[in-house]
Amino acid sequence: MELTHRGGCHCGAVRFEVDAPAEIEVSECNCSICSRSGYLHLIVPRERFRLLRGEQELTTYRFGTGVARHLFCRTCGIKSFYAPRSHPDGISVNARCLDEGTVARTSLRHFDGRNWEQAARKRGYGASEARSEPTRGSASGGASEGRSPSASDERVRGPAKS
Repeated sequence: MELTHRGGCHCGAVRFEVDAPAEIEVSECNCSICSRSGYLHLIVPRERFRLLRGEQELTTYRFGTGVARHLFCRTCGIKSFYAPRSHPDGISVNARCLDEGTVARTSLRHFDGRNWEQAARKRGYGASEARSEPTRGSASGGASEGRSPSASDERVRGPAKS
């Protein structure tokens, strides 16, 4: 069942809505930025995401290939969503930033962001995203959707709690 989830940053300056099922599948990436921030990727088409407030409060950080647009609240520093390299026409919502009460179940799968190009090819992401030439900085990461998770790389969790 599809429903509207709400969420935002820690200080409340950034708020959004996203249409997704009550039971969501998220990706946990081990790249340099995701592993340090604990980001859990819920990737949706851009039309299923609505920024309600706080656009002027967002600041952008790019690294590696520069394709991903990492958006942070300039007040509290939380990245509640961003435009991912793996799905440049979509939005990756941080499942940890969703308000309590609408997520019934979370399935977790892993993405090897430390070896982004190889993992992207394995998941069947577009050739242009997988072959982007790096710019200054470390290798870009990002998790996303792709193949169905296998039993060996999926964990199931109940509703997210803060």
